[in-house]
Amino acid sequence: MKVSIYHPWIYVKSGLERTIVELVRRSRHDWRIYTSHYDAEGTYPALKDMGVVEIDRVSVKRSYGSVLSGARRMLSLRLPLETGEPLVVCCDGLGSLLNFRHKKNPLVSLCFTPLRAVYDLEYRKRHLAKHASKLPLALAMEQGYKFVDRRAWRHYDKIFAISQTVKDRIIAGGLDFGRDIEIAFPGIRTDQIVYLGERLPYFFLPGRIMWTKNIELGIASFQKFLAEGGKGFRLVIAGMVDEKSQPYFAKLRELAQQTPEIEFVQDPSDEAMEKLYRECYGVLFTAFNEDLGLTPLEGMAKGKPPIAVNRGGPTEIVAHEVTGLLADPEPAAFAKAMTRLANDRALADRFGQAGVERSKLFTWDKFVAQIDQAVEQLGSPRETR
Repeated sequence: MKVSIYHPWIYVKSGLERTIVELVRRSRHDWRIYTSHYDAEGTYPALKDMGVVEIDRVSVKRSYGSVLSGARRMLSLRLPLETGEPLVVCCDGLGSLLNFRHKKNPLVSLCFTPLRAVYDLEYRKRHLAKHASKLPLALAMEQGYKFVDRRAWRHYDKIFAISQTVKDRIIAGGLDFGRDIEIAFPGIRTDQIVYLGERLPYFFLPGRIMWTKNIELGIASFQKFLAEGGKGFRLVIAGMVDEKSQPYFAKLRELAQQTPEIEFVQDPSDEAMEKLYRECYGVLFTAFNEDLGLTPLEGMAKGKPPIAVNRGGPTEIVAHEVTGLLADPEPAAFAKAMTRLANDRALADRFGQAGVERSKLFTWDKFVAQIDQAVEQLGSPRETR
């Protein structure tokens, strides 16, 4: 069965791009991948062999002008779909705007989050604070976007949310229109679920290095941990840094410059990331309101207990006091959790063993089976919607 999937921007290594890779790789269907911005060198190499088609290129800049230009293009974009061919839209912002021109095809929302600057209240607060000088413009664009976006969402035949956090955000934003929303957790490979008892004295903070990950919390927490007796430990921060995040990365380096125990690994290879996971003592996750959080899960799958923010998606992954620790997003709380794990190897091992078992609930095979079943149940064109 032919199925198409669209994501506006495929240019980085994040959980969304990884989800596309695993879906296309594992599905029993024939997938075509469309995007409006493809950078083969910036994203996962596996996508090169999957025939990604770039159509009507848009900018990845997040200025109001660029976003408005991209939105106009997506509203007019028409993909070369066959009659009755399902279209899966990776929703984390503007993708749903395609729905108006494809409403005779079965439409599936694979929602990583509705646009966070509008529907995530914590993100929205920070976004508006960053653009305080343009507040009237920001609020006007927000209202205009909501008006169009809600009408686009009416055309979905099936909605998947990647977590309960995202499902709640969809409902709170009035995008569900009373329809059932199915949760499909992205996950990990079953062959990567293995208890690794090795623990070198460093905490690992993995993932994209960008402002939403709140990495300054990890730095401040680790500095407090050291000041309170956490000697002999290091903090390793590793992840991709795209062009627009370079100023943020420079800020992080400045915050850490007086702490030689903090190491940055920019744009690591998959092999390097695997080694860092394999050898670390535990994993930190500091994002202020994450949709899900694959990195705590990846740590758990290797027996590495996470310390994660007690908010949003991580609360669905990490079982507090069973597989790891959830902490308030404050340096004192994170430092206390690090001290507790560092001083109790048996506790870290116990959390690690429980984490391996829990991670078996979140696998790519389960995720792909849910999506495959949904697209099979859809498949005939509608003359009117």
